[in-house]
Amino acid sequence: MSTGTLRVEVYIAREALPLPGALVEIYNVNEWQSGSPPIARLIVDESGQTEAVTLNAPDAELSQSPCEGVIPYSTYDVIVQMSGYQSQLILGVQIFAGVEALQQVEMVPTQERQPQVLVSQIPVHNLAGPPQPNLTEYSTARILARVVIPQYVTVHLGRPNASAANVTVSFRNYIKNVASSEIYPTWPENALRANIYCQISLTLNRIFTEWYRSRGYDFDITSSTSYDQAFINNRDIFTNISKIVDEIFDTYIQKSNFTEPFYAEYCDGRQVTCPGLKQWGTVTLANQGYTPLGILQYYYGYDISLVQAPEISGTPQSYPGTPLRLGSFGSAVRVMQQQLNRIRKNYPAIPQLTVDGQFGSATESAVRAFQRIFNLTQDGIVGKATWYKISYIYVAVTKLAEISSEGSMLTPVAGEYPGYPLRIGSTGEAVEQLQVWLRAAGRFYESIPLISAVDGIFGTATENAVRAFQRTFNLTEDGIVGPATWRQLQSVYNNLEGDINAGASGPPVYPGELLRVGSLGENVRIMQNYLNAIGRVYTSIPALVADGIYGNATANAVRTFQRLFGLTVDGIIGRITWNRIVTVYNSL
Repeated sequence: MSTGTLRVEVYIAREALPLPGALVEIYNVNEWQSGSPPIARLIVDESGQTEAVTLNAPDAELSQSPCEGVIPYSTYDVIVQMSGYQSQLILGVQIFAGVEALQQVEMVPTQERQPQVLVSQIPVHNLAGPPQPNLTEYSTARILARVVIPQYVTVHLGRPNASAANVTVSFRNYIKNVASSEIYPTWPENALRANIYCQISLTLNRIFTEWYRSRGYDFDITSSTSYDQAFINNRDIFTNISKIVDEIFDTYIQKSNFTEPFYAEYCDGRQVTCPGLKQWGTVTLANQGYTPLGILQYYYGYDISLVQAPEISGTPQSYPGTPLRLGSFGSAVRVMQQQLNRIRKNYPAIPQLTVDGQFGSATESAVRAFQRIFNLTQDGIVGKATWYKISYIYVAVTKLAEISSEGSMLTPVAGEYPGYPLRIGSTGEAVEQLQVWLRAAGRFYESIPLISAVDGIFGTATENAVRAFQRTFNLTEDGIVGPATWRQLQSVYNNLEGDINAGASGPPVYPGELLRVGSLGENVRIMQNYLNAIGRVYTSIPALVADGIYGNATANAVRTFQRLFGLTVDGIIGRITWNRIVTVYNSL
């Protein structure tokens, strides 16, 4: 028996905000309700992460060749709980030997018409389960003007005509999920890369040709392997696969004399055969020294090449083309520093930067902190993977902040039901109001598509979002906003408002200087208020007058807090004590 590791990441609003203080428990399969103690009980830190936990797993050799009836990984159950949020229970988290698994959990605030515990079951891995059907229905018709890497992909969780939910996830997270569902993370890296190129290309073919949307569907791709490729909502992914996807997510296969991304048909090659790539065969070829492109040409012919997409949507500025590192300078460094500073409001473990366009040691430290939080190679260099991940998180935090400003700009009467149903063709302030509410809901619920604009025009995108909202909250799904849907939208928004405002301002960030006896000002007052709130639970912390004056009473309260939470007991609030006070406060 070998071991692998599991780390849990907990956030809200599509990674715009970490959720520090959440409780994570890991259980052996089927033991979470039996009264048995968990294998591990963890508290999420200020960056939304737990420490890595070592867990037993079968030997890696079992996943290197197909073996009938062999499951080459172990499974565990994970439950995440946080006051004010729906608990998340994930059953069957997969752990491979020598591999770090990441269980990413998107929490949503508790709502009426929603269950208190959301349960996700991860099925048997595709390669270990029963044979998966394989179809080759695809198009070479050019629909879109050019290949663009989309910011998000909307996935239908079933066959095209099945009554199933849609979820909208980032393009990279979609590919990471598919790769973790379709192939084993223990395979040679060149085999992983070849398979991931296929998965990227197949996805982009569906999007470029608008295979489903041109047929009237409101999604880009399905999770059915009979039609597309496996996607398991809420499954764990693997760190090595995640890093590869972040590096190559904008690269796809193209066949000579064709514009569209190649429909890279593939199958396992053991239980199912097809004219395209054989997944198990890629392991053999990689072990023989084939490169990823060589593996692809072995299966698809020598008239294919790997092409980089000319555009990545949803990014404020494209990658400058060369890595940024110590000694770099210029406008690209300045943009990156500005974005890291904004992200820091929501992820305070990233150090504050002076925006000067100079890539010095402070910028390198901030980059390393970002890379650690978001599972990138921690080299302090801003290559393509780090640049676009910074862009993605920057857009996520700023979009959440936009919702707060949009809500505050609406007129007071806009919150009242207009007295008539809103539907396709409706316009005006009431439509603007519901669009703000829908944009907020879409940030917190993957089942609700993101609408791009608050323009007061009730079009198809707004109708699709309304239908998804109604489906999510068990309302009549007619795409029309009557009194019941209006009230539910308003209720959901009101419940989300605290998190939206937190996303706009971020949790209080360490000011960069020690707070000690003699310190004065708003930062002292914030800490006094936080300690008072914590003291209502941890009663040994003495109550303070929140006057912004750091006297002996405040120092004593700080010492008590430090003693309770295993910190250096000096009565001084440095970065570590500040962040721990914020984390504990948020958890309460």
